[in-house]
Amino acid sequence: MTTPTLHAWVDATAGIAGDMLLAALIDAGADLDAVQQTIESVIPGAVQLELNSVTRAGQRASKVDVRILGADPPHRRWHTIRDLLAAAPLTGSLRQRGLSVFRALAEAEADVHGVPVDTIHFHEVGALDSIADIVGVCAALGQLGVGTLSASTIALGAGRVSTAHGDLPVPVPAVLRLAKGWRVHAGGTGELTTPTGMALIAALGDTSEDLPPLTIQRTGVGAGTKDTHQRPNITRVVIGQPAPRPTGETGDAAVLLETNVDDLDPRLWPGVISRILTAGAADAWLVPIVMKKGRPAHTLAVLAHPHQAEPLRDTIFAETSTIGIRETTLRKSALPRCWVNVLTDDGSTVPIKLAHRDGSIIQATPEFDFVAELAETQGRPPRVVLEEAVLAAATAGLVPGAAVPPHTHSEPSGRSGSGRKDSDR
Repeated sequence: MTTPTLHAWVDATAGIAGDMLLAALIDAGADLDAVQQTIESVIPGAVQLELNSVTRAGQRASKVDVRILGADPPHRRWHTIRDLLAAAPLTGSLRQRGLSVFRALAEAEADVHGVPVDTIHFHEVGALDSIADIVGVCAALGQLGVGTLSASTIALGAGRVSTAHGDLPVPVPAVLRLAKGWRVHAGGTGELTTPTGMALIAALGDTSEDLPPLTIQRTGVGAGTKDTHQRPNITRVVIGQPAPRPTGETGDAAVLLETNVDDLDPRLWPGVISRILTAGAADAWLVPIVMKKGRPAHTLAVLAHPHQAEPLRDTIFAETSTIGIRETTLRKSALPRCWVNVLTDDGSTVPIKLAHRDGSIIQATPEFDFVAELAETQGRPPRVVLEEAVLAAATAGLVPGAAVPPHTHSEPSGRSGSGRKDSDR
């Protein structure tokens, strides 16, 4: 019988950092040695985790210190860390979680500094201890059987802090960028939430909420370095089996943004849809309708993660002529996905997207963006190249009902560099 997927609720009302969340998860029962081994597989011989029991404002907590064993290069690019995770022998879900956290950090830093994501240098967040925190948290979540995560209101702090970029206000710019869409408050003086801590919540969390209905199985308390007298400097986790939701409410939280538009030049719609998807929407589409007085129009529908609702509303207002947007909260269920490259008869590489469940392939589909680019490069009809890719996938055994192969990718790789795929719909 399949073990039920558990939910973790993170209490960040006193703030959160990567080491605090890692300590809380180990306090909740994650195995320290197993977490250490996972970190070793990414940065071998670089760090050693040390676990201690401490008190914070009189409350017991676990404290994890990351001891650096060798030289720690001060700067790393996003693609360097991405390559470390890709080369390590990690499970698909662990690698995907780690990539999503570092990607969130890279995008936040790139936005703050106004540079392309691939050129961004990590400073504090690229240090060995931060890599250990992120990889360790992802490993611990997997050990504990956590499939979904949500968080409380997050205390960000106030004042100023010294960083690699100089003296900055609290919350620092990267934390503010990552916190968009989350409930936050100051909560006290000093840097209570670090970029690493906020990135873990933003990338791995589903929604901001008070403690949800759970059958509690585990709890854990992780300590920060400072011991303040009036407020315990801790992050807590509560892990349990989610209570049954009302009929139809299963899956991940999502929002549906909709608006009716009858006065936009139809030639603009393809570009509008493209820019909405680039802005982070999971999906976007148009539905032809007839409005009052018999006017032809379109309903623009945008499906998104709840944290992306605010920036996507801004995009819709900027890109269309609408003066109002409807918003519906819903839940969606999506099969996990991965990619496998196959070779066609002419030696071309095409990534095949696999939707799977319990280790078995449910759907196997060539990534059409790559097919279209390959067809254009070769001067052949996309229909023919698509048929060849489908045949190559079947020849490789990538068919419904077959087992998911051991070597997969967390995102499509191949010829195309066209940006967003439909992997998150």
